Amino acid sequence: MFPGNQVRLRYGFVLKCIGADKDAGGNVTAVHCEMLADSKSGTPGADSYKVKGNIHWLSARHAYKADVRLYDRLFAVPHPGAERDFLQDMNPGSKKLVHAYCEPALKDAKPEERFQFERHGYFCADRLESRAGAPVFNRTVTLRDSWGKPST
Repeated sequence: MFPGNQVRLRYGFVLKCIGADKDAGGNVTAVHCEMLADSKSGTPGADSYKVKGNIHWLSARHAYKADVRLYDRLFAVPHPGAERDFLQDMNPGSKKLVHAYCEPALKDAKPEERFQFERHGYFCADRLESRAGAPVFNRTVTLRDSWGKPST
């Protein structure tokens, strides 16, 4: 987002950036925008705005931190053990723990309850480590699969 640029808030309005504030180090501390009142997603005429991107946003004031486990393939090659000991073919990045900000409604997720996190995949609240007010999410399915595709 930059001055003069327009973006759509996911399921919301189009915003036009009119400026920004920066600190002494040149870091952006605030973005100033105008909301285009006739641009609400799903309303007549909203599709007349041509924007180059949608912003998925989350209220920092209302979001909460949650532990999220991102699982990937256990092995780094399609045929583990074919050319050497299969333990050498293990994928060191097969499990990553990240700290994410989540929608307030997810705080009440019950163990084994499932959700789609937009652009990231499908997740399930862990049945053993989730507790009331502090669920732990495990990714069960990614949205993109590049396994075995030749790189271009």
